[in-house]
Amino acid sequence: MIRTIVTDPLAPSNLAFKKVAPPQAMPWEALVQVKAFSLNRGEIKDANDSKASSRPGWDFGGIVIEPAKSGTGPQKGARVVGLLPMGAWSEQVAAPVSMLAEIPEKLSFAEAATLPVAGLTALYALRKGGMLLGKRIFITGSTGGVGLFAHQLATQSGAFVVGTASTEEKAALVREAGSDEVIIGYSAILSARQFGPYDLVIDSVGGNTLAALLPQLAPQGVCVALGFSSSNTATIDMMNLVTSGGKTLYSFFLGEEATRQAVADDLSLLARLVIEKRLIPRIEVEANWNDIATVARDLKERKFSGKAVLHID
Repeated sequence: MIRTIVTDPLAPSNLAFKKVAPPQAMPWEALVQVKAFSLNRGEIKDANDSKASSRPGWDFGGIVIEPAKSGTGPQKGARVVGLLPMGAWSEQVAAPVSMLAEIPEKLSFAEAATLPVAGLTALYALRKGGMLLGKRIFITGSTGGVGLFAHQLATQSGAFVVGTASTEEKAALVREAGSDEVIIGYSAILSARQFGPYDLVIDSVGGNTLAALLPQLAPQGVCVALGFSSSNTATIDMMNLVTSGGKTLYSFFLGEEATRQAVADDLSLLARLVIEKRLIPRIEVEANWNDIATVARDLKERKFSGKAVLHID
Protein backbone atom coordinates (compact mmCIF):
# COMPACT_ATOMS: atom_id res chain seq x y z
CA MET A 1 0.00 0.00 0.00
CA ILE A 2 1.06 3.59 -0.63
CA ARG A 3 0.00 6.92 0.88
CA THR A 4 -1.84 9.45 -1.20
CA ILE A 5 -3.76 12.67 -0.59
CA VAL A 6 -7.51 12.67 -1.20
CA THR A 7 -10.28 15.20 -0.81
CA ASP A 8 -12.29 14.85 2.40
CA PRO A 9 -14.97 17.41 3.40
CA LEU A 10 -14.33 16.62 7.09
CA ALA A 11 -10.57 17.30 6.96
CA PRO A 12 -8.65 20.62 7.21
CA SER A 13 -8.59 22.35 3.81
CA ASN A 14 -10.69 19.41 2.58
CA LEU A 15 -7.54 17.26 2.28
CA ALA A 16 -6.56 14.02 4.02
CA PHE A 17 -4.09 11.13 3.69
CA LYS A 18 -5.25 7.68 2.67
CA LYS A 19 -3.58 4.32 2.02
CA VAL A 20 -4.37 2.88 -1.40
CA ALA A 21 -3.09 0.14 -3.69
CA PRO A 22 -0.04 1.07 -5.81
CA PRO A 23 -0.90 2.28 -9.33
CA GLN A 24 -1.00 -0.18 -12.20
CA ALA A 25 0.65 1.30 -15.28
CA MET A 26 -0.72 1.03 -18.80
CA PRO A 27 1.80 0.09 -21.54
CA TRP A 28 2.41 3.76 -22.38
CA GLU A 29 2.90 4.77 -18.74
CA ALA A 30 5.93 4.70 -16.44
CA LEU A 31 5.73 4.14 -12.68
CA VAL A 32 7.33 7.00 -10.76
CA GLN A 33 8.33 7.27 -7.10
CA VAL A 34 7.35 10.86 -6.34
CA LYS A 35 9.91 12.94 -4.45
CA ALA A 36 8.30 16.39 -4.61
CA PHE A 37 5.26 18.18 -6.00
CA SER A 38 4.22 21.80 -6.30
CA LEU A 39 0.87 23.36 -5.52
CA ASN A 40 -1.33 25.47 -7.79
CA ARG A 41 -4.25 27.62 -6.70
CA GLY A 42 -6.52 26.02 -9.29
CA GLU A 43 -6.12 22.49 -7.94
CA ILE A 44 -6.49 23.72 -4.36
CA LYS A 45 -9.73 25.49 -5.26
CA ASP A 46 -10.97 22.34 -7.01
CA ALA A 47 -10.09 20.25 -3.95
CA ASN A 48 -11.81 22.70 -1.59
CA ASP A 49 -14.94 22.69 -3.72
CA SER A 50 -15.03 18.91 -4.15
CA LYS A 51 -18.03 17.16 -2.58
CA ALA A 52 -16.89 13.66 -3.49
CA SER A 53 -13.62 11.86 -2.85
CA SER A 54 -10.96 12.53 -5.48
CA ARG A 55 -7.17 12.48 -5.78
CA PRO A 56 -5.84 15.96 -6.62
CA GLY A 57 -2.43 16.97 -7.91
CA TRP A 58 -0.89 17.98 -11.25
CA ASP A 59 2.88 18.63 -10.90
CA PHE A 60 5.50 16.17 -9.69
CA GLY A 61 9.17 15.27 -9.78
CA GLY A 62 10.57 11.84 -8.96
CA ILE A 63 12.39 8.67 -10.03
CA VAL A 64 11.21 6.06 -12.53
CA ILE A 65 10.85 2.70 -10.76
CA GLU A 66 9.31 0.89 -13.71
CA PRO A 67 9.63 2.12 -17.31
CA ALA A 68 6.77 1.97 -19.81
CA LYS A 69 6.23 -1.49 -21.27
CA SER A 70 6.09 0.15 -24.72
CA GLY A 71 9.83 0.70 -24.45
CA THR A 72 9.51 4.46 -24.87
CA GLY A 73 10.24 7.25 -22.43
CA PRO A 74 12.65 7.48 -19.49
CA GLN A 75 14.17 4.25 -18.24
CA LYS A 76 14.37 2.80 -14.73
CA GLY A 77 16.26 5.05 -12.33
CA ALA A 78 15.79 8.19 -14.43
CA ARG A 79 15.07 11.42 -12.60
CA VAL A 80 11.94 12.94 -14.14
CA VAL A 81 9.41 15.74 -14.05
CA GLY A 82 5.83 15.19 -15.12
CA LEU A 83 2.27 16.41 -15.47
CA LEU A 84 -0.95 14.57 -14.61
CA PRO A 85 -4.61 15.59 -14.85
CA MET A 86 -5.07 14.34 -11.26
CA GLY A 87 -3.47 12.21 -8.54
CA ALA A 88 0.08 13.61 -8.43
CA TRP A 89 0.02 14.12 -4.65
CA SER A 90 0.96 10.52 -4.01
CA GLU A 91 3.99 8.38 -3.14
CA GLN A 92 3.76 6.68 -6.53
CA VAL A 93 2.08 7.62 -9.82
CA ALA A 94 1.60 6.08 -13.26
CA ALA A 95 2.40 8.78 -15.82
CA PRO A 96 2.11 8.77 -19.64
CA VAL A 97 5.59 9.07 -21.12
CA SER A 98 4.27 11.86 -23.36
CA MET A 99 3.89 13.94 -20.18
CA LEU A 100 7.22 12.93 -18.67
CA ALA A 101 10.71 14.38 -19.20
CA GLU A 102 14.07 13.27 -17.87
CA ILE A 103 15.92 15.91 -15.83
CA PRO A 104 19.65 16.33 -15.15
CA GLU A 105 21.27 15.77 -11.75
CA LYS A 106 21.88 19.51 -11.36
CA LEU A 107 18.13 20.18 -11.26
CA SER A 108 16.52 19.51 -7.89
CA PHE A 109 13.20 17.72 -7.63
CA ALA A 110 11.77 20.86 -6.02
CA GLU A 111 12.81 23.05 -8.95
CA ALA A 112 11.52 20.50 -11.44
CA ALA A 113 8.16 20.24 -9.71
CA THR A 114 7.47 23.95 -10.30
CA LEU A 115 7.69 23.59 -14.08
CA PRO A 116 4.74 21.60 -15.48
CA VAL A 117 1.65 23.74 -14.82
CA ALA A 118 3.20 27.17 -14.21
CA GLY A 119 6.08 26.82 -16.68
CA LEU A 120 4.11 25.26 -19.52
CA THR A 121 1.24 27.72 -19.07
CA ALA A 122 3.64 30.65 -19.32
CA LEU A 123 5.43 29.14 -22.33
CA TYR A 124 2.29 28.24 -24.27
CA ALA A 125 0.57 31.56 -23.50
CA LEU A 126 3.59 33.46 -24.84
CA ARG A 127 3.62 31.34 -27.99
CA LYS A 128 0.18 32.75 -28.85
CA GLY A 129 1.96 36.02 -29.59
CA GLY A 130 4.17 34.47 -32.26
CA MET A 131 7.57 36.07 -32.82
CA LEU A 132 7.95 38.38 -29.78
CA LEU A 133 11.11 40.32 -30.59
CA GLY A 134 10.32 44.03 -30.32
CA LYS A 135 6.67 43.46 -29.34
CA ARG A 136 4.88 44.83 -26.27
CA ILE A 137 3.47 42.39 -23.71
CA PHE A 138 1.26 43.02 -20.68
CA ILE A 139 1.03 40.38 -17.94
CA THR A 140 -1.37 40.37 -14.99
CA GLY A 141 -0.92 38.14 -11.95
CA SER A 142 2.79 38.87 -12.31
CA THR A 143 3.85 37.68 -8.85
CA GLY A 144 2.27 34.23 -9.15
CA GLY A 145 4.02 31.13 -10.44
CA VAL A 146 2.81 31.58 -14.02
CA GLY A 147 3.43 35.32 -14.00
CA LEU A 148 7.03 35.13 -12.81
CA PHE A 149 7.87 32.46 -15.40
CA ALA A 150 6.11 34.44 -18.14
CA HIS A 151 8.10 37.59 -17.33
CA GLN A 152 11.42 35.75 -17.49
CA LEU A 153 10.61 33.99 -20.76
CA ALA A 154 9.13 37.11 -22.38
CA THR A 155 12.14 39.23 -21.46
CA GLN A 156 14.51 36.70 -23.06
CA SER A 157 12.46 36.89 -26.25
CA GLY A 158 13.36 40.53 -26.72
CA ALA A 159 9.91 41.92 -25.92
CA PHE A 160 9.05 45.05 -23.94
CA VAL A 161 7.22 43.68 -20.91
CA VAL A 162 4.84 45.39 -18.50
CA GLY A 163 3.68 43.66 -15.32
CA THR A 164 1.44 44.22 -12.33
CA ALA A 165 1.84 44.12 -8.55
CA SER A 166 -0.33 44.98 -5.58
CA THR A 167 2.49 46.64 -3.59
CA GLU A 168 5.88 48.24 -4.20
CA GLU A 169 7.53 45.31 -2.40
CA LYS A 170 5.97 42.83 -4.80
CA ALA A 171 6.79 45.10 -7.73
CA ALA A 172 10.46 44.50 -6.93
CA LEU A 173 9.92 40.78 -7.59
CA VAL A 174 8.41 41.56 -10.99
CA ARG A 175 11.30 43.85 -11.94
CA GLU A 176 13.74 41.16 -10.81
CA ALA A 177 11.98 38.76 -13.20
CA GLY A 178 12.80 41.15 -16.05
CA SER A 179 9.78 43.42 -16.40
CA ASP A 180 10.51 46.77 -18.04
CA GLU A 181 7.64 48.52 -16.26
CA VAL A 182 5.33 47.57 -13.37
CA ILE A 183 1.82 48.89 -12.73
CA ILE A 184 1.21 48.97 -8.97
CA GLY A 185 -2.35 48.49 -7.74
CA TYR A 186 -4.89 46.55 -9.76
CA SER A 187 -7.34 49.48 -9.55
CA ALA A 188 -4.85 51.50 -11.64
CA ILE A 189 -4.93 49.06 -14.56
CA LEU A 190 -6.04 51.80 -16.96
CA SER A 191 -2.67 53.51 -16.43
CA ALA A 192 -1.18 50.65 -18.43
CA ARG A 193 -2.30 52.59 -21.52
CA GLN A 194 0.81 54.75 -21.30
CA PHE A 195 2.97 51.74 -22.24
CA GLY A 196 0.65 50.25 -24.86
CA PRO A 197 -0.87 49.33 -27.18
CA TYR A 198 0.04 45.67 -26.59
CA ASP A 199 0.68 42.93 -29.09
CA LEU A 200 0.05 40.30 -26.41
CA VAL A 201 -1.84 40.41 -23.12
CA ILE A 202 -1.70 37.47 -20.70
CA ASP A 203 -4.50 37.82 -18.15
CA SER A 204 -5.26 35.65 -15.14
CA VAL A 205 -7.49 38.16 -13.33
CA GLY A 206 -10.61 38.34 -15.50
CA GLY A 207 -13.56 40.57 -14.63
CA ASN A 208 -13.11 44.31 -15.04
CA THR A 209 -9.38 43.91 -15.61
CA LEU A 210 -9.90 41.78 -18.71
CA ALA A 211 -12.54 44.23 -19.99
CA ALA A 212 -10.16 47.17 -19.49
CA LEU A 213 -7.26 45.44 -21.24
CA LEU A 214 -9.01 44.35 -24.44
CA PRO A 215 -9.21 47.93 -25.84
CA GLN A 216 -5.45 48.23 -25.23
CA LEU A 217 -4.61 45.54 -27.78
CA ALA A 218 -2.70 46.63 -30.86
CA PRO A 219 -3.98 45.70 -34.34
CA GLN A 220 -3.63 41.90 -34.71
CA GLY A 221 -3.04 41.73 -30.95
CA VAL A 222 -3.94 38.68 -28.86
CA CYS A 223 -5.32 38.55 -25.32
CA VAL A 224 -4.80 35.15 -23.67
CA ALA A 225 -7.35 34.63 -20.90
CA LEU A 226 -6.07 31.92 -18.59
CA GLY A 227 -7.80 32.69 -15.30
CA PHE A 228 -10.36 34.74 -13.41
CA SER A 229 -9.02 35.36 -9.90
CA SER A 230 -11.13 38.52 -9.47
CA SER A 231 -14.33 37.53 -11.29
CA ASN A 232 -15.52 34.92 -13.77
CA THR A 233 -17.66 37.47 -15.61
CA ALA A 234 -16.64 40.50 -17.66
CA THR A 235 -18.58 43.18 -19.52
CA ILE A 236 -16.82 43.69 -22.83
CA ASP A 237 -17.12 46.81 -24.99
CA MET A 238 -18.12 45.03 -28.19
CA MET A 239 -18.19 48.24 -30.23
CA ASN A 240 -14.50 48.82 -29.53
CA LEU A 241 -13.64 45.17 -30.13
CA VAL A 242 -15.55 44.84 -33.41
CA THR A 243 -14.88 48.23 -34.98
CA SER A 244 -11.12 48.07 -34.36
CA GLY A 245 -10.99 44.57 -35.89
CA GLY A 246 -8.21 42.01 -36.05
CA LYS A 247 -7.95 41.44 -32.29
CA THR A 248 -8.20 38.00 -30.70
CA LEU A 249 -9.47 36.90 -27.28
CA TYR A 250 -8.04 33.42 -26.72
CA SER A 251 -9.45 31.10 -24.05
CA PHE A 252 -6.58 29.11 -22.55
CA PHE A 253 -6.85 25.75 -20.77
CA LEU A 254 -3.63 23.82 -20.21
CA GLY A 255 -5.33 20.43 -20.43
CA GLU A 256 -6.51 21.24 -23.95
CA GLU A 257 -3.19 22.80 -24.95
CA ALA A 258 -1.35 19.66 -23.85
CA THR A 259 -3.21 17.60 -26.45
CA ARG A 260 -1.60 19.68 -29.21
CA GLN A 261 1.86 20.33 -27.78
CA ALA A 262 5.00 18.24 -27.27
CA VAL A 263 4.80 18.36 -23.48
CA ALA A 264 7.80 16.12 -22.80
CA ASP A 265 10.02 18.18 -25.11
CA ASP A 266 8.81 21.45 -23.62
CA LEU A 267 9.43 20.22 -20.06
CA SER A 268 12.96 19.34 -21.16
CA LEU A 269 13.34 22.86 -22.59
CA LEU A 270 12.21 24.48 -19.35
CA ALA A 271 14.50 22.22 -17.30
CA ARG A 272 17.46 23.18 -19.49
CA LEU A 273 16.69 26.89 -19.06
CA VAL A 274 16.72 26.45 -15.28
CA ILE A 275 20.08 24.66 -15.41
CA GLU A 276 21.45 27.49 -17.57
CA LYS A 277 20.16 30.06 -15.02
CA ARG A 278 18.00 31.64 -17.71
CA LEU A 279 14.85 30.64 -15.84
CA ILE A 280 14.70 30.81 -12.05
CA PRO A 281 11.81 29.16 -10.20
CA ARG A 282 10.82 31.31 -7.24
CA ILE A 283 10.10 28.76 -4.53
CA GLU A 284 8.69 30.72 -1.61
CA VAL A 285 7.69 27.75 0.57
CA GLU A 286 9.21 24.28 0.94
CA ALA A 287 7.78 21.82 3.46
CA ASN A 288 7.00 18.18 4.12
CA TRP A 289 3.83 16.94 2.47
CA ASN A 290 2.35 16.29 5.91
CA ASP A 291 1.90 20.09 6.04
CA ILE A 292 -0.37 20.07 2.97
CA ALA A 293 -3.37 21.62 4.75
CA THR A 294 -1.48 24.64 6.09
CA VAL A 295 0.50 25.35 2.92
CA ALA A 296 -2.57 24.93 0.70
CA ARG A 297 -4.54 27.38 2.82
CA ASP A 298 -1.73 29.96 2.82
CA LEU A 299 -1.34 29.69 -0.96
CA LYS A 300 -5.08 30.08 -1.54
CA GLU A 301 -5.11 33.15 0.72
CA ARG A 302 -2.15 34.63 -1.21
CA LYS A 303 0.08 34.87 1.86
CA PHE A 304 3.15 34.48 -0.37
CA SER A 305 4.22 34.93 -3.98
CA GLY A 306 5.80 32.38 -6.28
CA LYS A 307 5.57 28.63 -5.80
CA ALA A 308 5.09 26.21 -2.89
CA VAL A 309 6.76 22.79 -3.06
CA LEU A 310 6.13 19.82 -0.77
CA HIS A 311 8.59 16.97 -0.30
CA ILE A 312 7.65 13.33 0.24
CA ASP A 313 9.84 11.48 2.76
